[in-house]
Amino acid sequence: MAKSFNNLRVGKKFRLTNFGEEYEFVIEEIMADGDCQLKDINTLEKYRLFDLISFGKGGDFEIESL
Repeated sequence: MAKSFNNLRVGKKFRLTNFGEEYEFVIEEIMADGDCQLKDINTLEKYRLFDLISFGKGGDFEIESL
């Protein structure tokens, strides 16, 4: 359990909880600006990490390895 992105690695699976929403994803790419290209484990949809936290980090913010 962590509140930091320092341990994100390409190819690893994670669960992010923020504002009551949960996302399970695989890191596909880490960009130079710190953003990451993600692929949802369940839907295979692709999105960016910064899009998930664009409204800030809620009191329930947590990122954990799966």
